[in-house]
Amino acid sequence: MSFQRRQLLQILSYAFGSSLILPQNELAMAAQDPAQPASPAPPAKPATKNESAATEKEKVVGIGGLFFRARDPKALGQWYLEHLGIGLTPATYGAPVWQQEAGPTVFSPFPETTKYFGDPQKVWMVNFRVRDLDKMVAQLRTAGIEVKDYPSDPAGRFAHLHDPEGNPIELWQPKR
Repeated sequence: MSFQRRQLLQILSYAFGSSLILPQNELAMAAQDPAQPASPAPPAKPATKNESAATEKEKVVGIGGLFFRARDPKALGQWYLEHLGIGLTPATYGAPVWQQEAGPTVFSPFPETTKYFGDPQKVWMVNFRVRDLDKMVAQLRTAGIEVKDYPSDPAGRFAHLHDPEGNPIELWQPKR
């Protein structure tokens, strides 16, 4: 794992996993209400007559979906549901979609020459957070899926595998 990525994951792990960020009562409230930010927002400065709300930049608040091409989308979607518990896109409007737990998300472009993803023809890798990496790896191996473990890292523990179409997947159990 590159130093830069390791450092970023370590910072996120400390930021989201440390009780030093929020006093215990605020940490408990944030855990009960995932819509609340992980840390208190800085105090807003009073607006002047020349400033307007339009000058504040909007930002995305999370990943709303991951869309990619597949040779056999139906079979691949079924594999993700069966082995990783990721629900498929609902067939009807209003049906529930897969809900992920709140937590850190790393968004990191890699050099196009990286060997970290494996096959150089694959241009993306998805990293899924897991609660119990040992249990997830055991269940995947029981299903006959090859998984490569990595030693512990300051940001947590990692394992790599590939879906049936060769897309790289990283499993991450963040440090607590």
